[in-house]
Amino acid sequence: TTFLLCVWVCRCLPMMFVNKKLFTTTLLGVLVTLSIIALVLSLVKIEDVALPPTVKYGMVFDAGSSHTSLFVYEWDSDKENDTGVVSQTLSCDVQGPGISSYANNPPKAGDSLRECLDKALKVVPAEKQRDVPAYLGATAGMRLLRLQNSSATDQILAEIAKTMQEYPVAFHGARIITGEEEGAYGWITINYLLESFTKVAHMWVRPEAANIFGALDLGGASTQISFIPKGSVINWNETSRFLLYGYNYNIYTHSYLCYGQNEMLKRLAKELILESSSSTRVEHPCYPKDYNETISLSSFHTSPCTNASDPRLSPSDRNVTLEGRGNASGCLVAIRKLFNFSACGQSQDCTFDGVYQPPISGQFFAFSAFYYNFKFLNLTEGQPLATVRETIERFCARNWEDLSSSYPEENPERLPKYCANANYILTLLLDAYKFNESSWNNIFFQIKAGSADVGWTLGYMLNLTNMIPAEAPARLKGHAPSLWAAAVAFVALTLALGLIALLLLLRV
Repeated sequence: TTFLLCVWVCRCLPMMFVNKKLFTTTLLGVLVTLSIIALVLSLVKIEDVALPPTVKYGMVFDAGSSHTSLFVYEWDSDKENDTGVVSQTLSCDVQGPGISSYANNPPKAGDSLRECLDKALKVVPAEKQRDVPAYLGATAGMRLLRLQNSSATDQILAEIAKTMQEYPVAFHGARIITGEEEGAYGWITINYLLESFTKVAHMWVRPEAANIFGALDLGGASTQISFIPKGSVINWNETSRFLLYGYNYNIYTHSYLCYGQNEMLKRLAKELILESSSSTRVEHPCYPKDYNETISLSSFHTSPCTNASDPRLSPSDRNVTLEGRGNASGCLVAIRKLFNFSACGQSQDCTFDGVYQPPISGQFFAFSAFYYNFKFLNLTEGQPLATVRETIERFCARNWEDLSSSYPEENPERLPKYCANANYILTLLLDAYKFNESSWNNIFFQIKAGSADVGWTLGYMLNLTNMIPAEAPARLKGHAPSLWAAAVAFVALTLALGLIALLLLLRV
């Protein structure tokens, strides 16, 4: 049609000089016709056109026993099988100790979060801030404080809530999460980051159990293990269930309070003091030779893990000096005494203290203190168990002068504790969880996957996006591309012909 109109105009142009009035009338008629066609095309077959999904944000504080971190996540508002595809936007370490350390000054716990909150608001668009769900989850440090001083625990959480409510975010509360939640959310994080929840052709498919990783987490006050056992035999009291990307997952998870790294060191020191014949100087097999540490017996009363009274620990304000001996085998023996393995008898479905655990299955991702200790010892490259043992034994045999000169940049309070920490990890993984020479090779010691930190907070946000309703995509009225192109073509032709007619008329 457009071509024919152009031919007609070209043929009619010479007639303008013969009959100007006829030409003008005809050209106006053509222009009106083209305008009507363009108008009709712009109005017919209007369709709903979906706009790209908007980005939503969420933030979670991980309030651990020794420090607090803030993580900001984002995901598209239209979700995949009801679960958001979440990515990490920001991580911020809060200055100072864990919030449980503020039992005597609760307002300071809230104030400690401000610097990271200010940073978070800089990465979230101002128009979206009031819709950002914000959470604080406290872990084992606050679990222990709650056992010892529930009033102080409530005051700390109240002060945190007070601070959070001053910021333009949708604060959903500060609470103490259970150890099982901590373990299960860590499991979700790992398998999400390692793409175990497989995506094929833009569709999430349920992965084979063999492709799903277990999670091993070692914190300051507790440790967690989470995995999918083989078969269907499972103690349902130790199970967490999640709906992720349209599929249900049942995992075994257990948390051991007082078996975190820092609490283990306190318990170890206490047991060594109790067994010593001297009341002032005690041999410590895990500390480097020639290293001494003086502690007050009153420090054992700061945690429920070591607070049990004993007449051998009086007077409670007495100081004791721990003298390092650098004895790897003696260290391993002393650490094993912290576990009640006899409570399991001959059962293979038991770790220690009579706790049920199905046989381990599949590959495991070991993070947090598992990673930090083995990274320092250069044992995160998949070395066989024999090499790991030899490395730890050699390290434990080094004296304090050798260690302090070899690692001048290492924290001098942390350096003498690596021998104890490493032997504790071996005991926990081999004797308690029952890894062996073969299954040891299925443990991967890592702290990051891709660009995201491994921990419970990402798993928490992924699970939370199941609870946040998906938004229907915003829609506008629009045309099919072919009709829109045709309408634009007729409008352009109308303007062109009008311009040509005007120029010709002016020349006449």
